[in-house]
Amino acid sequence: MFIIANESEQARKLRAELAQRDFDCLIAPHNDGAIEQIAGQYPGVMLLDMDEATTGSEAWEQAQSIRQERYIPIIALVSREKLNGLDSSSIDDFVVKPWEPNEVTVRIKRILKQKGDIDSEDIIKCGDLVIDSAKCEVSLSGKPIMLTFKEYQLLKFLASNKGKVFTRESLLNKVWGWDYYGGDRTVDVHIRRLRSKIEDPTHTFIETVRNIGYRLRENL
Repeated sequence: MFIIANESEQARKLRAELAQRDFDCLIAPHNDGAIEQIAGQYPGVMLLDMDEATTGSEAWEQAQSIRQERYIPIIALVSREKLNGLDSSSIDDFVVKPWEPNEVTVRIKRILKQKGDIDSEDIIKCGDLVIDSAKCEVSLSGKPIMLTFKEYQLLKFLASNKGKVFTRESLLNKVWGWDYYGGDRTVDVHIRRLRSKIEDPTHTFIETVRNIGYRLRENL
């Protein structure tokens, strides 16, 4: 995650406290450097120091751009004096200064759980791929992926059995049902469509096991 704040003793202390709680954290300055540091990365959360990035400022606009384009939530770090002027529609949560590491940690975990970055009974996480079975939704690096219902069922089944190889016939039985009369070519077509939607040069999830069938990679 990123703390968007100018280097200060307070910011460095917060970073150290979060590191002790197993959160990798970088401090990004209130300038174009923040954009450059975040480019190509998908931090789980941005912590934005509102005493420096006031509403309407360049740093604030940059953070909003990142939030909207990259689906990265913002937790505002704000002094009590500036609470009344805080635009709550443009943030996902806030912490009132002085920063209390335990409170910051709780709020980070709550947002990560909502995003699916922390496993729950309804969430299946495979690297950057998240399947929310409660909502029947799939996202990749925070961006929603539109699947047909059968594509979703097939992906969820493979993800629930990571590393296990399934023949085309077994996938037909498990996903389509034993009374389905289509051929196993149906599985190949759906696998190809799934790959076109969830895979790219930096993401490979489904493996073909020669002469057997398919599996979802175990180590993601």
